Amino acid sequence: MKKDIEIPVVEGVYVVVVKEWNEEFLCHDWNSYIINDTEETIETAIVVTKGYEGDQKTTLLRHVIGDVEGKSFAKIEMLQEKVLAMNNEFVVTYFKDSKLYDKKYLFRKNTINENALQDLPVMELKGVMMK
Repeated sequence: MKKDIEIPVVEGVYVVVVKEWNEEFLCHDWNSYIINDTEETIETAIVVTKGYEGDQKTTLLRHVIGDVEGKSFAKIEMLQEKVLAMNNEFVVTYFKDSKLYDKKYLFRKNTINENALQDLPVMELKGVMMK
């Protein structure tokens, strides 16, 4: 029965977007990261990303991140400037304590910008965070 299915709530795991200097191309890039702000390791993390706005869609990308230790982070992907004007969706799935966790993080169009920067946990940088 549906009432017997336990759906664990994701807490302390975030998707963030940070504007960083790219030494190779000598420009700033927007990069997305997964942050594990808990004490426990999250295992076998997978992130599925896509962007969309009306009829325009990006390719669906799947990223196998693997384990992310407690109080650490891992890079997901770089976001091109054109994609920031779209809705950007990140679906994060991982195991913790032998339970499967799943959460969708949605950055609405044009919400990834320099005016939305805030202090980020664990990374000690400023970025745009989705809880």
